[in-house]
Amino acid sequence: MAKKMVVFCGSDEPQKAFPPFMLGSGAIAMDMNLMLFFTMSGLNIIKKGGAENIKLAGAPKPLTEFIKIMIQNKARLVACSAAFPIVNCKESDLIEGVECGGVATFVDEAEEADIVLTFC
Repeated sequence: MAKKMVVFCGSDEPQKAFPPFMLGSGAIAMDMNLMLFFTMSGLNIIKKGGAENIKLAGAPKPLTEFIKIMIQNKARLVACSAAFPIVNCKESDLIEGVECGGVATFVDEAEEADIVLTFC
């Protein structure tokens, strides 16, 4: 059975937004199952047009390219629907390939994961 990594993405600050994707790329390269869970300002990463505005000097790739890699490699990108009213977000604001889930989605996946990382 493949190992699983779950990453909690709670910030759109560049120094916190990029590491989940860089580490996620490593997990994919090691044939791990990967779920990235976005909440609070982290939802801006997966909103239409959001990743284009988040830049980090010296990063190996733009955030938009990392997102494409995640989706192409079947990583689950999950938007926290519980945070939608707090940050004025709705499902139609999200890029294609993102699913919605609540707190229970994160907890269920984290409970079964071999690795859980948090970036807030």
